[in-house]
Amino acid sequence: MTHLPDTGYTPTAEDRASLDSWFAAYDAASGKRDVERMADMAVFPLNLVSDDSAGSGRSAQWDRQQFVATMTQVMGDGSQDITFESSRTPVFLSASMAVVFTDSTMTADGHTQHLRYADILLKRDGTWAFQTMIQGGWGDNL
Repeated sequence: MTHLPDTGYTPTAEDRASLDSWFAAYDAASGKRDVERMADMAVFPLNLVSDDSAGSGRSAQWDRQQFVATMTQVMGDGSQDITFESSRTPVFLSASMAVVFTDSTMTADGHTQHLRYADILLKRDGTWAFQTMIQGGWGDNL
């Protein structure tokens, strides 16, 4: 069993439901390779944190144009949708901030890949948006 840290904020059922709903919409956009819609769901400049092939930590900030260009290249233009099966563990810092740890299996064009990553999301005007993406192994691309 995962024991979440005591952040001083106890999320409501609505907090969790709204976050789950946001991820369902984001996964749907990702599955269709709708990078423009994915960008609509972000706060820019977007922070990215990773490590590179030499084992050094790396970070970057992307504007919307860089996000769209990079994600379009990464996701490719396959003819089939991408599917995700994900398990998410959100840690709510407040009603409007959450760090979400994800273990996911992604299948694209017949190839399966296991992913582990974290996102920092903010709720603004009642809507969640991701602001920071954290995943190992992408630092050479930053």
